[in-house]
Amino acid sequence: MTDATAASGAQAPDAASDLPGAPDGFGRLWTPHRMVYIQGEGKPADSTSGSCPFCLAPGRSDEDGLIVARGESAFVVMNLFPYNGGHLLVCPYRHVSDYTELDDAETAEVAALTKRAMTVLREVSGAQGFNLGMNQGEVAGAGIAAHLHQHVVPRWSGDMNFLPVVGRTKALPELLADTRARLAARWAHGAD
Repeated sequence: MTDATAASGAQAPDAASDLPGAPDGFGRLWTPHRMVYIQGEGKPADSTSGSCPFCLAPGRSDEDGLIVARGESAFVVMNLFPYNGGHLLVCPYRHVSDYTELDDAETAEVAALTKRAMTVLREVSGAQGFNLGMNQGEVAGAGIAAHLHQHVVPRWSGDMNFLPVVGRTKALPELLADTRARLAARWAHGAD
C-alpha cells in the first residue's frame, strides 16, 4: 500500500483489477454508433459541407444509411440517439430547416410517412402510444437544427423506469440495424 493509499483509507489495487476490462466499479454502456456525431462535433450540419447526416443518408444503401423507407420527397430513418427502441425520423430530402419552408408535396409526404411509421411500429413492436414532434431551432432543442426532421417515438406502458431517471442511461434491447430490418420488412408489405 502506498502512503497516499494508506492516508486515504483506500484499498491498494490488486493484480486482477489492474487488468484491462477488469471490473472497476463503473458501469459502461458501449455506444459506438455515436462516433458519427462525435467526429463531426463542432461542424455545422449543412448540405454544402457534406456534414449533414440527413443529406448523406439517402446516398447510402438503406442498410448503411439505416433508412426504413423512401418516398418521393421524404424518407424515414432510424434515430442514432433513440429515446426508445424504434425511434424514427421522417426527413425531407431537401435541406431545409423550418417547417414553413416545406412545399405542399413535402408537407403531405412527411405527414403520410409519419402516419405509416406509426402503423408499422404498432404492428412490429406493439407500441401503445407515440411522441411526435419537431424541434425547430437550437433554442427549441434541435440537435440538428439545419435539416428539418419529425420524431416518431414509440411508447409502451412502463417504458420509463429508474434506469433513465436515476442512472441517466437508456437500455435498448436491439441493435439499430436489426430494428431497421424488421421495420423495413413490414413497411414493404404495402401501405394502409
